Parts: sequence; C-alpha cells; structure tokens
Amino acid sequence: MDAHPDPDPAMPGRPRTPADVRRWRRYLADERAEAAVYRDLAGRRTGEERAILLALADAEKRHEQHWLDLLGDDVGRPLRGDVRTRLLGFLARRFGGVFVLALAQRAESRSSYDQEAFATATMAADEQIHEEVVRGLATRGRNRLSGTFRAAVFGANDGLVSNLALVLGIGASGVSSQTVLFTGLAGLLAGALSMGAGEFVSVRSQRELLDASTPDPRSAKALPHLDVDANELALVYRARGMASDDAQRRADGVLASLAATGAAGPGPLTHDGGEADGPGAAETDHETHGTAWGAAISSFCFFASGALIPVLPYLLGLVGMQAVFVACLLVGVSLLVTGAITGLLSGTSPLTRALRQLLIGFGAAAVTYVLGLAFGTTLA
Repeated sequence: MDAHPDPDPAMPGRPRTPADVRRWRRYLADERAEAAVYRDLAGRRTGEERAILLALADAEKRHEQHWLDLLGDDVGRPLRGDVRTRLLGFLARRFGGVFVLALAQRAESRSSYDQEAFATATMAADEQIHEEVVRGLATRGRNRLSGTFRAAVFGANDGLVSNLALVLGIGASGVSSQTVLFTGLAGLLAGALSMGAGEFVSVRSQRELLDASTPDPRSAKALPHLDVDANELALVYRARGMASDDAQRRADGVLASLAATGAAGPGPLTHDGGEADGPGAAETDHETHGTAWGAAISSFCFFASGALIPVLPYLLGLVGMQAVFVACLLVGVSLLVTGAITGLLSGTSPLTRALRQLLIGFGAAAVTYVLGLAFGTTLA
C-alpha cells in the first residue's frame, strides 16, 4: 500500500512524487515570504493602503495552508524563499514605496499556479487578481511622482547621451584632451541652461493656460441681474460643450435656486457647476504642474548631473582612448540604471528597458564618434 495516498481528490490515482514534494515546499516558502513582504509594506502605511496590503497577506496565508495540507508529514524544515522574493522582502522592510510595489507587481505576474496541477483554480485566480491589486497600489505612487520622475529621468538621460556624443565626436576628430574637456563643460552648461529655460517656459505657459481657462469669480455677481426669460447663462454652459437642452436645464436650475434662496449653489459658473471645479481646483492643477522656477532648477540640475559623467575622466586627467573607455563605461552603467528604474516604475522588464536605454545612448554616441573620425581624417 502506498504510504502517500492521492493528495488531491480532483486527481484520483495520482500519488505524490519526490519532485512534487520538493516543488510544494518551494511554493510554501515563497508564499510565506510574499506574505511577509505584504505585512512589511503594510507596516509602513496607514488607512486604506494598509488594509489592502494586510488582506493580500491573508490571501497568501490561505495559499500557504493549501501546501501545508498537501505536504502533511513531508513539510520538513522551513525553506527560504527564492532570491527575488528575499530581495523584495529586504527592500520592503527598509524602503517600501512605489519601487517595491512595482517589484511586487512583477513577482505576482510570474505565478505558475495556472500550470500547476496541484494548485486550485481559485489560487491561480487569486494570483492574477493580486497582480491587479498591487498594480493599482503602485499606480498611486507612480502618479504621485510622475512629474518629478519625468524631469529626473529625461533630464539625466539627455545629459548623459548628448554630452557623451559631444565628447566622443570632438575627441575622435583628433583635438587635444583639454579641448575635449572644455567642449564637454560647455556642452554641460549650454544643455542644462537650455533644459532649464525650456522647462520654465513650458510650466509657466501651462499655468497661464490654466489661469485663462478658470472662470472669473466676479462673473457670479452678475447672476441676480440676468434676464430670466432670456437666461444667457445657458450660453455659458453651451460654450463649454453641453447640449442645448442640458445647458438650458442647468441654467434654469441655477437661476431658480438663486431666486428661492438668494444663493446659486456652489460654483454656478465653474466648468461642471459643482464643487469639483471650485476655487480649489485651480490650486490643485497648479500644484500638479509645479512652479516654473522649481521645474527649471530641477531640469538644470538633472541634466547637469547626467552631462557631468562623460566629462569626469577628462577632469581626472585621463587622455586618449583611456578617457573614452572610462567615459563610455560610466555612461553605460548610468544608462542601465535609469533604464532599469524606468522599467520598474512602468511595470515592464527592468532588463529590457535598461538594454534599450543603453543601445539608444551608445547608438547616438557612435554616430558622432564616426563623424568625428571622418572630420579628423579630412582635416589631417
């Protein structure tokens, strides 16, 4: 008689094997590690996000119990989770934040329960839904830092690629290392100033557009004096895109409220007539876009930090191909890091994004290097 009867009534005649036991123990370790990750993340949050993360931890606990029931006496000594899950736990305990949630989202997407014969359909469905839950939590964080992140990544990446291309192109033409250094520093300053000025104009223009689109609060004072029969207030709503009948009903309601109570209700001349577009809405939009000076200074600093890296070897006294090699190495590592961060926050493969960033950056630099060689040969 088999010492280990069929562990799953849904699979009669399928006894466990040593490979099954090893796989289940690995699943058990991973479920325990993932539950710990969610509890650690919950410990760094409050309110609704904390409750959601604790609910995810409870779900992982149910999955853990499933494998405990299957293993029975074969559970053995507790195993450690896989390397990725342990790294995730380390980051969750010390940092938390959107980066860890992005990693957790990818971890949930790697679940193999839909192909595991001894996992229930409910467990496979849970893992798929968990990915969407974590995606929603991560999206909150992505939205909160989207503006800062965009300025940081694009500014630093522009500085890395443009100044590496400039330094390599000039260096390949055969000029002295001092000329390459001065050219790189000039490119850093010119590019950073250009980025800062462009961001200043962009944000200032956006804020001016918001100001121009915000209803003038003084217009509300004219409402009591409008001709009720003509009711030109309806034209305001029609100009904002409402259908004629809907605009007329809205205007009639506003004037009727004004006649009955002496007050037209909140925001009668706002975009939707409600509090959502009240006085605080313009302030919220302005906060979302930030200040023009803040955006300009941030862009200047991010670009300069990236543009400085290709120049560092020349500042340290390196010359010739040695300087070129070190500059390419430093920029390559920086491009891999910015690409990986972009991949993490966007929920895609960090490796794919890192390699894409590297290829684009080195591709642009290679073009200018070849042109520099050609010009150098011609001038010689």
